[in-house]
Amino acid sequence: MDRRNFVRLVGGGVITAVTVGALPGCASFTAFPAQAVEAWNGPGAETDVRRRAVAFAITAPNPHNMQPWIVDLRERDVITLYCDKERLLAESDPYARQILIGHGCFIELLAQALGEQGVGARVKLWPQGELPMQLTAWDQRPVARIELTTGGQRDPLFAHVLNRRTARWGYDMARPVSADAVKTLLASAGSTIVMTGGTVEAAAVQRLRDIAREAGLVDKAVPRVVIETLGKLRIGSAEIIAHRDGVALTNFLARFADTFGLLDRKAVPALGSPADRQMTEMYVTTSAETMGWVWLVTDGNQRTQQIHVGRAFVRMQLKATEMGLGLHPMSQALQEYPEMASYFEAAHQAVIGKPAPRTASDTTVQMLCRIGYTTEPTPAAPRRPVASIVRA
Repeated sequence: MDRRNFVRLVGGGVITAVTVGALPGCASFTAFPAQAVEAWNGPGAETDVRRRAVAFAITAPNPHNMQPWIVDLRERDVITLYCDKERLLAESDPYARQILIGHGCFIELLAQALGEQGVGARVKLWPQGELPMQLTAWDQRPVARIELTTGGQRDPLFAHVLNRRTARWGYDMARPVSADAVKTLLASAGSTIVMTGGTVEAAAVQRLRDIAREAGLVDKAVPRVVIETLGKLRIGSAEIIAHRDGVALTNFLARFADTFGLLDRKAVPALGSPADRQMTEMYVTTSAETMGWVWLVTDGNQRTQQIHVGRAFVRMQLKATEMGLGLHPMSQALQEYPEMASYFEAAHQAVIGKPAPRTASDTTVQMLCRIGYTTEPTPAAPRRPVASIVRA
């Protein structure tokens, strides 16, 4: 695939900017501004234990890089975590299930960062009760209350926090992933609540490739979902520095197209247009180069279970980093909007041999992730500064 002719999106989509040919400077990636990725240098000279921990936690993976976190430090020796309701993805994630998985990732990195400082973390989820499934009924109750305690333990996985990336492309199809590597990866989840599984068996891998590819093609064809993603684009250094979230694009074609009005962030590419064809090609290529799959499953779909999924997932990503593996959620088939229903069903049948859940008590496949050895470095994504999410 010729990456000079399109711009990749973090959420798995792609937008054709313009075909410029082999113009000088048309690199597929230009480094993000240093200010936008400074979080990946760590907390620096920060001495406050809680703020140091938050400085690591903000690197957690999260949908569309929305970083939907608010941290309250006004109570001594306590970190209270809230969800920022202004940063939800109501179209692609209509019940905020994926958003809350991202909160679980944040909590896990926060606890690890406290342990690294010799401080324990007593995590109480939903101290005022779980948020309801309907987003319109959400209030500002806390997701978690983390009390600092004595006797914190260091976690070996913490060594990889600042090197963790979500590698979305460039998997080496000539380098298989072994079944033993999958077992090692799954064992790192460390959860009694989340069930993990995986496969590198050819027929099973192909079945899930097919489901993921076709679900991706649905995802890029639903106008309201595409428009939601386009609204999260940050193009060029000025926008990236101003927002430090969302889908950050710096390459020449993205900037050229945006500058000259060739990239409309409020319009869906027409069916059959060059942009639409290249979006199709991206899903075809990404699924085809998948060398194995892992998944995370819970025996229900309660908010608490969703948080635990995030904690298990980020542990697996840290282990994947240690192992040199890419671990990329390709979970369009698990999105709960109506147009995805048939693939939601197919994914559950393929992974657990059961129907898709009908109630919050039914077994639910929470994440489906492709794995493989990467062929190119993955850049760190922009992150908002600690001060922007802390209430103190």
